Amino acid sequence: MIARSNAQRQEIKAAFKTLHGNDLVDNLKSELGGKFESLIVALMTPPIMYDVTCLRDAIKGAGTDEKGLIEILASRLPNEVNEIKSLYKREHNDDLEKDVTGDTGGNFSRMLVVLLQASRQQGIQEDLIQSDAQALLAAGEQKYGTDEGQFITILGNRSNAHLRRVFEEYRKLSGYEIEESIQRETSGTLQEVLLAVGKTHKHTDAHTHTHRHRDGAGTDDQKLIRIMVSRSEVDMMDIRAEFRKRFATSLHKTIQGDTSGDYRKALQLLCGGDDA
Repeated sequence: MIARSNAQRQEIKAAFKTLHGNDLVDNLKSELGGKFESLIVALMTPPIMYDVTCLRDAIKGAGTDEKGLIEILASRLPNEVNEIKSLYKREHNDDLEKDVTGDTGGNFSRMLVVLLQASRQQGIQEDLIQSDAQALLAAGEQKYGTDEGQFITILGNRSNAHLRRVFEEYRKLSGYEIEESIQRETSGTLQEVLLAVGKTHKHTDAHTHTHRHRDGAGTDDQKLIRIMVSRSEVDMMDIRAEFRKRFATSLHKTIQGDTSGDYRKALQLLCGGDDA
């Protein structure tokens, strides 16, 4: 089941109901427990529905899970964001944007609202590369204080491909990587969401939590499940490569040391090979 794609799992689920007259996920829940159950149920959920569930949990759980909001909203394509908003409304009879703004504030909330508009331009606007890079430089490194609004507008509305070109130009103009400037010029949750959008390899930062146990804080299993499930068919190879570069060990080995039993086996299957 884990080796199948999500689309194949949906077909298996439908076939099971046709043959047996009951729901495969309900059956699995009655047979499994704990973290392994959470992982399997997540894998059996269609991707957009899984995003909706994670966003609802991030907003309505005990306290706001800002990292969960960032992780999803900073990396989804405009068409995916629109599907998420529609399904959220259908499932919960609530407006996602209203729920997000009701639970967040300030410039962080503004950036999330921009991302929720799903109006990122497609492709690369050659005529804007130079001016975008100059605008970011003028809004941060060259300014006393920071014009956060300019960072929000440009990073929130341009395509990933366009931003990569802008950041190359920015480096030539300023001598800094965009991440360095964001870290210097902003702070808190706004900094986190801008960094997430600014990364060319999405979600690689999120895996730093698998090393938290070395500081005695344990593994954040909810986050680990969310990333492994939502990225397994998208950019797992990129995540593995970045993880190896950053921690001088493989994601596969870290999972081996941090988890156990069927839960570990399933996560390692999602991870794929060991980059030792």
